[in-house]
Amino acid sequence: MLKAVGALCVIAAAGSYGVVVARDYARRPRELREARAALSMLETEIAYGATPLPEALETVGRRCDGALARFFTGAAEALAVRDGTTAGEAWEHSLARYSAHAPLRPEDLAALGSLGAVLGNSDREDQTRHLRLAGERLKILAARADDEARRNVRLWRYLGFLAGAAVALVIC
Repeated sequence: MLKAVGALCVIAAAGSYGVVVARDYARRPRELREARAALSMLETEIAYGATPLPEALETVGRRCDGALARFFTGAAEALAVRDGTTAGEAWEHSLARYSAHAPLRPEDLAALGSLGAVLGNSDREDQTRHLRLAGERLKILAARADDEARRNVRLWRYLGFLAGAAVALVIC
């Protein structure tokens, strides 16, 4: 009886791990699309609204959900303090905190991080151009992430439970 309970615990733990990995594969394309939409909103605020960067970041943060909202509002708050923090530093600091909670890969974060060097340091046209470029990068990365998700979500769900069953068979 104790072995059966232990085997079920091993299967459940391995299966849960597989489900968590599969969930991250499924979340990544969605997060990239949401980030692209947020950059488009930021572009609109900067190019057409002529909104100052802290207010534009705050507006975009209010329109987003979850970790992405905290990313934009965190950057806005860092700029609003006016302690000498540049827009690039605020962007990078907020991006570092966002990366801990987002299912993004280093190449995804690099696409977002490249904006930190130009936000607030150039005119509206140049910032708009960089926002569009980053949006296109995110679009390409989202398409790749969709392909990976199609291949790996079901694989990891089954693999977790099957690996747990294999381990349970070996130890019982």
